[in-house]
Amino acid sequence: MNYFDDLIHNRTIFFNYMKEHYEVHLNSNIFLRDILYSIKRFYKNKEVDLNYSDAEKLAFKFTDRLVQNGDLIIISGNTWKVNFSPGIGVIASVAEKSKQE
Repeated sequence: MNYFDDLIHNRTIFFNYMKEHYEVHLNSNIFLRDILYSIKRFYKNKEVDLNYSDAEKLAFKFTDRLVQNGDLIIISGNTWKVNFSPGIGVIASVAEKSKQE
């Protein structure tokens, strides 16, 4: 599995997952360590145990892409400002789907 592509394609799901542990909203600060540990937990829930080094490389690559896309704005080497609205939570979207069925 290509974890980087998975994160890019599931960006909204990842950030909604991250919101369960950290304040992630438009104009909030986000830190490398928060992203790194969220990546580790995100994949651990998928029964994939990434080591710290691999998760760190993935976090840097992921944040670099988000900066290129304008989704994050660099504040310092390991801090960014969120430049998008992560949207409704995963739980809310599941509840809405249930209502539609």
